[in-house]
Amino acid sequence: MFDKILIANRGEIACRIIKTARRLGIKTVAVYSDADRDAVHVAMADEAVHIGPAPAAQSYLLIDRIIDACRKTGAQAVHPGYGFLSEREAFPKALAEAGIVFIGPNPGAIAAMGDKIESKKAASAAKVSTVPGFLGVIDSPEHAVTIADEIGYPVMIKASAGGGGKGMRIAHSAAEVAEGFARAKSEAASSFGDDRVFVEKFITDPRHIEIQVIGDKHGNVVYLGERECSIQRRNQKVIEEAPSPLLDEETRRRMGEQAVALARAVNYDSAGTVEFVAGQDKSFYFLEMNTRLQVEHPVTEMITGLDLVELMIRVAAGEKLPLTQAEVKLDGWAVESRVYAEDPTRNFLPSIGRLTTYQPPEEGRRGSAIVRNDTGVEEGGEIAIHYDPMIAKLVTWAPTRAEAIEAQAEALDAFAIDGIRHNIPFLAALMAHPRWREGRLSTGFIAEEFPEGFSAPDPRGEIARRMAAAAAAIDHKLNQRKRGISGQMRDPGLLHFERDRVVILAGEAYPVTVDSDGADLVVTEADGTPLTVASTWRPGEPVWQGTIGGQRVAIQVRSLLNGVALQHAGAAAEARVFTKREAELAALMPVKEQSGSGKQVLCPMPGLVKQILVKDGQEVKNGEPLAIVEAMKMENVLRAERDATVSKIHAKEGDSLAVDAVILEFA
Repeated sequence: MFDKILIANRGEIACRIIKTARRLGIKTVAVYSDADRDAVHVAMADEAVHIGPAPAAQSYLLIDRIIDACRKTGAQAVHPGYGFLSEREAFPKALAEAGIVFIGPNPGAIAAMGDKIESKKAASAAKVSTVPGFLGVIDSPEHAVTIADEIGYPVMIKASAGGGGKGMRIAHSAAEVAEGFARAKSEAASSFGDDRVFVEKFITDPRHIEIQVIGDKHGNVVYLGERECSIQRRNQKVIEEAPSPLLDEETRRRMGEQAVALARAVNYDSAGTVEFVAGQDKSFYFLEMNTRLQVEHPVTEMITGLDLVELMIRVAAGEKLPLTQAEVKLDGWAVESRVYAEDPTRNFLPSIGRLTTYQPPEEGRRGSAIVRNDTGVEEGGEIAIHYDPMIAKLVTWAPTRAEAIEAQAEALDAFAIDGIRHNIPFLAALMAHPRWREGRLSTGFIAEEFPEGFSAPDPRGEIARRMAAAAAAIDHKLNQRKRGISGQMRDPGLLHFERDRVVILAGEAYPVTVDSDGADLVVTEADGTPLTVASTWRPGEPVWQGTIGGQRVAIQVRSLLNGVALQHAGAAAEARVFTKREAELAALMPVKEQSGSGKQVLCPMPGLVKQILVKDGQEVKNGEPLAIVEAMKMENVLRAERDATVSKIHAKEGDSLAVDAVILEFA
């Protein structure tokens, strides 16, 4: 076993690997760029080595810097995590030449499976069912259009060295193929240093199901069940679960055996994932193999009881797998939500800034469920523009899928983040979505269920009842606090606050009666239904946690003038609690409407202007591309929302813009 390993990565995956290494008694070395000097993974590791400037191409992607760091610290092995150098064949080769062990598959397996074009050829040779497509490198947009016309639309344009949704575009026409080809090549070059792309048929209404495999250096390979990753946005996974609600035992076995056969064919000897596109009829086709640890590996760990990082380290050190296929048992259900620094109300565009609040839910067992949070940030830390926008991976396990979803919903409501925009409201709304809860999934789920994008809905029904009761309890707590202020002219004990209140929530009135009952509060609704409300919440805390009517509830709370902003189960609303007379007067107050301007194109997120596609005086049509802005390795095309004439361009290519900076104006 190794004495010291280096983690050639950053963020949550570096922290995740360090945790296992600590448990095994192995010392760790972190590497960091200028942007990560104060990062959590740097503080967690036993040693840390600076490897260059913030851009990954000048730091985390430089093999020589990683090897130099190993030599300086005496690290005997390197774990690559995911992304960066994890699937670069040259990396383990260079490490081997330097006498350093790569905690991952052998270079031959990476060459055969890590490259999406070569992996499809290998799968085809092994008689594995594959998606129809062109398995060669495409040279030009015209070549891509010709191939797409032959295959039939829609098609998927994919980077050969891609991953994480980068370098991928779905095209429904020749024009979209030409544009998608250029964007995919550009993203692939900047993210992976490899601009090769290929084209394949896009299966309509598909599900994304993947099989986790693990092999050792003695010829043993097993599969550890499947993960369903169909909830995706821009081809990037958002929610994963294990097992899949689609599969039965027979289909699981067939997919698993096929994945193992493919792994054996390339002498696979580490953790890897064989991905399939599955039809709603349980048919499946080989998609690709990721020759590394997956982002979503925790859900597999939760249902198998295995530590995949530990297994990777042990097989890299030459140990045999500790279990056979017959000994692999799946227990319960696990759900993972990826918490991203992005604005779901602005088409999920990246958000950067400082985490003024970062309070994840408490990890560990809650009732029959278990909560786990894999993260690489802390309160006060900064989300930089240079890397992937993931903040954390929130995982819940429970005996059943329904219980795991309930636990996930509650944990999301208890996850407080301020200082940046994030997707927790969207994730919470997904957890409450009937189609998700029923398991009727496809990779088009988000596009189909949120065609106009996402905006937090007003609370309705049971969600509104909970929020109104919590608002009344918060108001009561604040009133109690005011009564305790010393030096008041009148004795607070002589004041009698009205029991009858009106909660104004998202413009709706909820009459309630508030009574203290010892330590608890009883909020009686207009229909006479009493709700006992209990909480240890204190003013200033960002999450109200307690029970309402005996049910455990978590609600996000932010102070407003004479009220609070509440967020729960994906819904959001301002709440103010009045006496009856105050409510009557408040209803008469005029509402100030904000006026917006449709004559400007604003930068939707902090980013780098890659291209300005129009000129002063140019007439543009609705939908015509105006500019391309890059942020967090993704290129975003800004389009005209109406026919107009460009009057003035304020930005130029190469400019770094803040959110809402003016790019151009229309006449």
